[in-house]
Amino acid sequence: MNQISVVGIDLAKTVFQIHAVDKNGKMLERKAIRRLKLLSYFANIPPCLIGMEACSSAHYWARKLEGLGHQVKLMAPQYVKPYVKTNKNDANDAEAICEAVTRPNMRFVPPKSEEQQALLLIHRERDGIVKERTALINRIRATLGEFGIVIPVGPRHLHDWFLNNLADAEMQMPEILVQHVMRMKSRLNQLESDLDVLERTVNQTSQNSKLCRRLEAVPGIGRLAASAIVASIGDGKFFASGRQFSAWLGLVPKQNSSGGKQRLMGISKRGDGYLRRLLIHGARAVIRHMNPKRPITEWLTRLICRSHKNVVIVALANKLARIAWALLTKDVAYREIAA
Repeated sequence: MNQISVVGIDLAKTVFQIHAVDKNGKMLERKAIRRLKLLSYFANIPPCLIGMEACSSAHYWARKLEGLGHQVKLMAPQYVKPYVKTNKNDANDAEAICEAVTRPNMRFVPPKSEEQQALLLIHRERDGIVKERTALINRIRATLGEFGIVIPVGPRHLHDWFLNNLADAEMQMPEILVQHVMRMKSRLNQLESDLDVLERTVNQTSQNSKLCRRLEAVPGIGRLAASAIVASIGDGKFFASGRQFSAWLGLVPKQNSSGGKQRLMGISKRGDGYLRRLLIHGARAVIRHMNPKRPITEWLTRLICRSHKNVVIVALANKLARIAWALLTKDVAYREIAA
C-alpha cells in the first residue's frame, strides 16, 4: 500500500479540505475533514510533509501538526494561486497547495511560536486602537466645528481644549450636544487607557528580550519597531540575507523589465506593511534630527542633495532593515561605521 508523503490542507473555520499524495505524486486521498477530527487524522498517519497557506490560524495548526512529528511549511497565498488548475474551490485549492509545497524554489513563511504570535496580536490591537482614536478625535473636532469651535489637529490640543475651554463652550451649545460630546470624550479616555496598557505590555516584553534590546541600540529603531521585528522574524535566520529581508518588507524597487532593459519603479510595498511603516517612521525621525557627529550623517547629506527626501527616507529604512537582520543573525552588538 502506498504511503502518504505530501498533504495539502485548505484551512477553514470548521471544515478543512485535504489532498494527499505519495512520493510519486499519485493522489491517495481527497476529502473534507471537520475541525475536531483534523489532529486525530494526522496522528494516525506516518510523518509527512504538510503544506498550508499562511492565513488565519495557520501558525496554530503548524505548531500542533509539528508536535505530531510532521514537517509543516507555510506559503503566502499569492504563491499558491498559480497552481490552481481550474475553477476555485476548496478541493482544487488543497490540490494546488499540495503541488506548490513540493516546488524547490517555493518561498515559505516560518511558523511563529506562541510568544511571537501573542506579541504580534498585541501590536495589531494597539495599531487598531490608534486608528480608532484618530477617527474619534476627528469626529469630535467636526462636531464642535459645526458650532464654530475650531480645535487644532492633534490629541494634545483636544485635551487642552477639554481642560481649559469646555466650560465656556457649554454655554454656546444645546444640552443634547453637550451630553453627546461628553460621551465621545468618555470613549476617547477609555481608548487612551487601553492604549497605555498595551504600550506598557510591549515595553515590558521588549525590556525582557535580549534581541529587542540589541535592535533598540540602532538609531531609528525604537522599542515598538524592535519588538515587532523580533516577534515577526525571531532570530532572522529564515532569511538568507539582509536584502532578502528588506525585499520581504517591500522596501526594494519593483521591476518591470523586459528585452534586456532594466526598468526600476517605486518600492514594491509587498510583505508586512506594519513593519515597513515603523521602519519608515524611524528613518524619518533620524533625518529630522540628524547628528553631524554620526558617520551616517555624511551619507544622508550626500543623498539628500541628489534625491527627493522621501527617497532618502526609504533608502534609510532599507538600511535599517538590513542592519536589523545582521544584528539578529550574527548575534553582535550595534556599532556604527562610516556609510
